[in-house]
Amino acid sequence: MKKQIYLPLLFFVMIALSCNNTKKEKESVQDGITLANMDTTAIPGNNFYQYADGGWMASHPLKPEYSRYGAFEELDEKSQEQLKDLINEVTQKTNDSGSVAQKISDLYLSAMDSDRLNKEGASPVQPYLEKVKAFSDKSQMAPLLAELFRDGFSPFFNSSVYADDRNSSINILHLGQGGFSMGDRDYYLLNDERSKDLRVKYIELIENLFSLNGYTPQEAKEASAAIMKIETQLAKVASSRVALRDPVANYHKITLEDLNKLSPEIKWADLFNIVGAKGLTDLNVKQLDPIAEVSKIIKTYPIQDIRYYLSWDIINSSAPYLSDSISNTHFAYYGRALSGTEAQRERWKRAINTIDGALGEALGQIYVAKYFPPVAKEKMLDLVHNLQTALGERIKNLSWMSDETKAKALDKLAAFHIKIGYPDKWRDYSSLAIDKKDSYWANIVHSNNFDFDYHMSKFNQPVDKDEWLMTPQTVNAYYNSSTNEICFPAAILQSPFFQLNADDAVNYGAIGVVIGHEMTHGFDDQGRQFDKEGNLTDWWTADDAKHFEEHAKVLVDYFDQIVVIDTVHANGHLTLGENIADQGGLQVSWQAYQNTLKGKETPALIDGLTNSQRFFLAYATVWAGNIRDAEILRRTKMDPHSLGRWRVNGALPQIDAWYDAFNVKPENTMYVPKEKRVAIW
Repeated sequence: MKKQIYLPLLFFVMIALSCNNTKKEKESVQDGITLANMDTTAIPGNNFYQYADGGWMASHPLKPEYSRYGAFEELDEKSQEQLKDLINEVTQKTNDSGSVAQKISDLYLSAMDSDRLNKEGASPVQPYLEKVKAFSDKSQMAPLLAELFRDGFSPFFNSSVYADDRNSSINILHLGQGGFSMGDRDYYLLNDERSKDLRVKYIELIENLFSLNGYTPQEAKEASAAIMKIETQLAKVASSRVALRDPVANYHKITLEDLNKLSPEIKWADLFNIVGAKGLTDLNVKQLDPIAEVSKIIKTYPIQDIRYYLSWDIINSSAPYLSDSISNTHFAYYGRALSGTEAQRERWKRAINTIDGALGEALGQIYVAKYFPPVAKEKMLDLVHNLQTALGERIKNLSWMSDETKAKALDKLAAFHIKIGYPDKWRDYSSLAIDKKDSYWANIVHSNNFDFDYHMSKFNQPVDKDEWLMTPQTVNAYYNSSTNEICFPAAILQSPFFQLNADDAVNYGAIGVVIGHEMTHGFDDQGRQFDKEGNLTDWWTADDAKHFEEHAKVLVDYFDQIVVIDTVHANGHLTLGENIADQGGLQVSWQAYQNTLKGKETPALIDGLTNSQRFFLAYATVWAGNIRDAEILRRTKMDPHSLGRWRVNGALPQIDAWYDAFNVKPENTMYVPKEKRVAIW
């Protein structure tokens, strides 16, 4: 899904009353900025992140279950506690069979029954493994793959149904690279110490999980060797994360006949007919080489290697839902080795995450009824419209863009589809079968079947632009290019980030920048390639596109030179879209805030801080956090978002108003000469 997320986004919604009487304002508003969260021994122009957040970081040491703990995780914990209370209410009642309440209750109780999980061990997945062991005819790969995909597995490649990039009104089938599970393509290919160490630990994971699933030590070793060969071969032809960000390079609409020529070892028509894409004539193969490579692997590898590979996908995917010994072994790699996390999250938190995935909107309907008042949605819409106005003003005043392209950009901005809080129509879960008599894993499979069929039912159907891609209880937000929409779920619209009684400077610096960030995604290096209808088409003049790329390159080069840890640099190409959106969100929200001050007295100092200082401190506060070294390395490799520290110290040096607010001078280490600052949107 072409979706841009403000990860770890977050937040809040209503703005406080405007500041007409400065003396009265001082008496009526909360401080908004908590002084104890700051480190005033730091110099703002040298390390603004430390200055704004040093106190918070000192008082919030990392918990064992976190690889990163910050403002986002703090809000997420609050949201989980709210969901826990709601679910406990449901589980304590007698619920009608087939009701949403019964399904939520039974799935939660299945997840929480550790005695049963430990007693069952790996037995719930044994029927799958036996079926794979009996697989002996490669020509029958299509029916087996169809069953595995429907039950929630994804060997060899990924598939999905969503809008055609060049015809956003219709949903089509998309195939994409996949089939390797170390965490990133580069971990298979690079020979730095971390990549080599992760390969060793990944092999240990494979062998340990195979052993826990009943295989002999010799079989486990054979399996790890086969799996590493196949996954490495897939990784070698896979696109990098930077290459995956290019929508044009990842669009190859071909006929079924051409797909058969590209990858002849799979009977694609049989596969598509079984999974629910009957009558398919064409599709988008996002990355051609990996799909071609799948056919080569199936043709050349011994059948036993293929069996081991398919079995691994089953074993690895099911591990979090089985016994403690299996789940903890899985965590040892994906939690401890990859991210440095010391302990798994509590069982009830993992259970809630499962319910959120399986019955998300059903749980969301209960959530918003209790925690999201209608007035919040109304006030959020007002704020969004204020930010739209400000972005429109900035587009009109761009010096590097022609009037022709400006007109189309303004049309796209006006066409934004805005979603706040929760969907107008809730998803129907009546056909989802959940029963606590079944094993936890069996219920996960029921959920996977339900979700797979739901998404396949959209094949060759008109795009529903009112569908939500996040649940209301998700602490995040997104922009989706194919529907040209911005979405802010209810869970981000609550304290501690939304502060009802804070002054406007704080709320514009926090939620205002969030809104501006999502809007700017419509015009970042990816989003700008889609028109107001969500179609991948070039609506720019050649000169304007060149000017955009010149500005973007400055931002890429700036982030490339940042050292995140030891000798490891940030990846300016990978994080370009998010960095553009951070910078744009700051500029747009700052202008929107300035618009509210027109014709009014300058707001009074609060706790010795000017309103301008409070705006930028509020922005920095939402990125407060502590993070483990392993997680810094993982995110730098995989995450299109810059690390929290650099979403502050990397973004603010591009904003002229920040220099004025904190009297930043050329002698300060964060100072960037005005002529070298980036001003895209």
